[in-house]
Amino acid sequence: MAVAVPAAASRQEDDTRADAARINVRLGVEYMKQGQLATAREKIEKALEQNHEQLREPEKAERHYRQALRLEPDNPDAQNALGAFLCRNGQPAKGEAAFVEAAENPLYRTPEVAFTNAGVCARRAGRLEQAEAYVRRALAQPAIYPEALIQMAGVSYERSNYLQARAFLQRYLDAAPATAAVLLLGHQIERALADEVAAKEYAVRLGTQFPESPEARILADLEREAAE
Repeated sequence: MAVAVPAAASRQEDDTRADAARINVRLGVEYMKQGQLATAREKIEKALEQNHEQLREPEKAERHYRQALRLEPDNPDAQNALGAFLCRNGQPAKGEAAFVEAAENPLYRTPEVAFTNAGVCARRAGRLEQAEAYVRRALAQPAIYPEALIQMAGVSYERSNYLQARAFLQRYLDAAPATAAVLLLGHQIERALADEVAAKEYAVRLGTQFPESPEARILADLEREAAE
């Protein structure tokens, strides 16, 4: 038998969830101020989980992120978090604008991260020319940010600028450890440049260092198809 839940009780539960969500938004802002970005993101995401309506209505979730900005309007970390949310939820233009605003804030300590995030957002939306422009702004910052290098390699490959893609991928490998995705991209770039020796070297590294990775399986499937 179904048991009816009194409307007042249901409203009270909704209010409790909303209060918990607001608390976590405030906690998220405080962690941002302290530079604890991972914890800040966790608190803001928890706020969204605690309000089921927001999960069904992204515009309400967006208001939570904007509330964080109202509480701390000069906090570029909050602006960066808003940009990430907007990009994840089908609003790339707004997301890119939020990232750029964060990056251009003189209080922001890592503008190269926000500019790279804007590039990732534009790249996912298929706006490769704009993505490259954003990532170049990231690369123009004093700090070396490996993610910007590999994003530029990926964008260059997708724009069929293979020599540039090779150069940025090599710069990435000089600055950071290889990942399975990086090695697969290296293989693809060298194949596009018709350098089968270099392509094979990337394939061997991928199979040796990351044998159980999805990238290794994808490459094995591609090579099997090519041999048939």
